Amino acid sequence: MTVVLQLRGVTKLYPRVGVTAIADVDLTVAAGETLAITGPSGSGKSTLLNILGTLERPTSGAVLISGTDAAQLPDRAVSALRAWRLGFVFQQFHLLEHLSVLDNVATGLLYRGVPGGQRRAAAADALEQVGLAHRAHHRPSQLSGGEQQRTAIARAVVGGPDIVLADEPTGNLDSSTGAQIIRLIAGFAGPGTAVVVITHDPTVAASMGRQVRLRDGRVVADVAA
Repeated sequence: MTVVLQLRGVTKLYPRVGVTAIADVDLTVAAGETLAITGPSGSGKSTLLNILGTLERPTSGAVLISGTDAAQLPDRAVSALRAWRLGFVFQQFHLLEHLSVLDNVATGLLYRGVPGGQRRAAAADALEQVGLAHRAHHRPSQLSGGEQQRTAIARAVVGGPDIVLADEPTGNLDSSTGAQIIRLIAGFAGPGTAVVVITHDPTVAASMGRQVRLRDGRVVADVAA
């Protein structure tokens, strides 16, 4: 088993407002796993996502991304770790309207310092994987919601990340399109990659191989499907 993500005793405090968003969370995720993180509003899902994605530092504890403790790295090294090891899919797509679909996907490699021609070649391959090669030269506004999310998925996986983090990836989609998107995201789990989905949708959670449930910042359940 290749562990790609591990939290050890992670706590996140917001002293100014007197909130403990995450409390002593332990979590281990292996390559090939598909994991849903669920919980009611205010349970700490968003904070946990930010910590998993190295977008926010924990108050205490270790955040190991492919064996490297991101919590101990300087900001520049954290940014490099994020660029090489993580891929993000968001509910709102976050596509750049002034860029083509191909160039939007290519931005997923921008912070690795990959030359432009290589970025575009990799982006074309990623679009092929999500079934959007024929849309490469369109703009995001010319795509359906499902196609925009598939573009965002291609951008997340273009560099072959160790962890794909998806934050409510079906929130802006109808149920049929959402189910297709979840199957597509889950399909990227494999020997070198784990998929972690933050969701409040029980159907989405049930489609993952494992579910972790939060309440009041703590893990209250961790079960395999």
